[in-house]
Amino acid sequence: MAQFELVIRHGTVVTAADRTECDIGVRNGRIVALADHLGDAERIIDAGGKLVLPGGIDSHVHVDEPPFHGVASSGDFGTDTIAAACGGTTTIVPFVQQERGRSLRSSVREYHAKAEGRAVIDYAFHIILIDPNSRLLGQEVPALIEDGYTSYKVYMTYDGMALNDTEILSTLEAAKAHGAMVMIHAENDHCIHHLAARMEATGATSLENYPLMAPQAVEREATHRAITLGEIVGVPVLLVHVSAAQAMEQIRWAQERGLMVYGETCPQYLFLTGDHIARSGWEGAKYLCAPPPRDTENQKQLWRGIAGGVFQVLSSDHCSFKFEGTTGKKANGPTPHFRHVPPGVPGIEARLPLVFSEGVGKGRIDINTFVAITATNAARIYGLYPRKGTIAVGSDADITIWDPEKRVTISTDMLHENLDYTPYEGFEVEGWPVKVISRGEVIVDEGEVLAEHGRGGFLACDRPDLNPAVGNPS
Repeated sequence: MAQFELVIRHGTVVTAADRTECDIGVRNGRIVALADHLGDAERIIDAGGKLVLPGGIDSHVHVDEPPFHGVASSGDFGTDTIAAACGGTTTIVPFVQQERGRSLRSSVREYHAKAEGRAVIDYAFHIILIDPNSRLLGQEVPALIEDGYTSYKVYMTYDGMALNDTEILSTLEAAKAHGAMVMIHAENDHCIHHLAARMEATGATSLENYPLMAPQAVEREATHRAITLGEIVGVPVLLVHVSAAQAMEQIRWAQERGLMVYGETCPQYLFLTGDHIARSGWEGAKYLCAPPPRDTENQKQLWRGIAGGVFQVLSSDHCSFKFEGTTGKKANGPTPHFRHVPPGVPGIEARLPLVFSEGVGKGRIDINTFVAITATNAARIYGLYPRKGTIAVGSDADITIWDPEKRVTISTDMLHENLDYTPYEGFEVEGWPVKVISRGEVIVDEGEVLAEHGRGGFLACDRPDLNPAVGNPS
């Protein structure tokens, strides 16, 4: 009998800390050996000339959520996890959204039902809080944390979802008491409404006005306020989908003072700009998201923030709204109105290749930083490490084999997201995951999907692991 079920040979194995030439031995879905040369296996993969990386973790994705702006997602846990896998991601962390008048536990059960039998990769859940009342924070949240739901998202904007400062403080206090992580969408809701009303009064409602409704100052102020609320309570906070260099500087300021403040950004802020939203007619809707993309100088600043350790996580913030039809971005009227188009862009499949190509390939970041921001740090912050996010003995055999020289032109037709557009249409990338392995099983091989629906499983999360490996820049 062979010693291993799978051996990956001759590859360059990369983690967030190291880069080495070695074989990987897998048994029962786990990595059991790393050595110069391993013996026989039931299956041997020759990774010569390739990079062998941990499977990506996309820790900010919206999958099969309730309609937003009256528009429902076109993807589900089947289509979206297949797309994730094809792009090199082997774990996702989508959101359970609280609904008023309903218990959190019942919402959690509903999302489990959506995922079971469909997901092809493993998944955990964050929980979105829109009504953090005393009963919920005192009873339901502590019980759910014990059951492995250890991260909670709050909004500072959006009608019906935005929390006031008192509600955020109460949420942070509950997180501190029970060991949870709070993620914050930081935009000043009052400013957004004020600016939007001014523009609507003058008839300036085309999509090019959308970024003017939420300029950098709106995000900068809310980011500083979120940091301050976390400081007052004495609890870590994570600022999600940071788009603005001014907001990034607030995070850096907090980190330099020794506060436990973490940052996340997304590909749309590294590759898109406000000029994309300003494209004529409906075309700009393909690029509309919140916060909005900024300009090319802002992109350069964000890349520097990634390289300098201000950002710990790079996620897709994937939203699967179609473009055409009565269920797409164009659903709410015959002409585009900057307040009626649902914000959000897809990107669960393109995330890793885009950042590998433009980050590692162009020398903006090194390969270890790429692994850290796309896998390892998310695993630590959200309580999945070391089971996920690294290549180590005892970890799940979630592994991607990359051809760093493979050139691909991204197009809607070649993606698997059940959508009629991608905001990255025509982007040329160099470097692509050619084999994707989840718990020792090859689930994507040279673009062919081999995984069966339902093989993905739920991951109960531990408390955050906020040791110095995820720490803030010195």
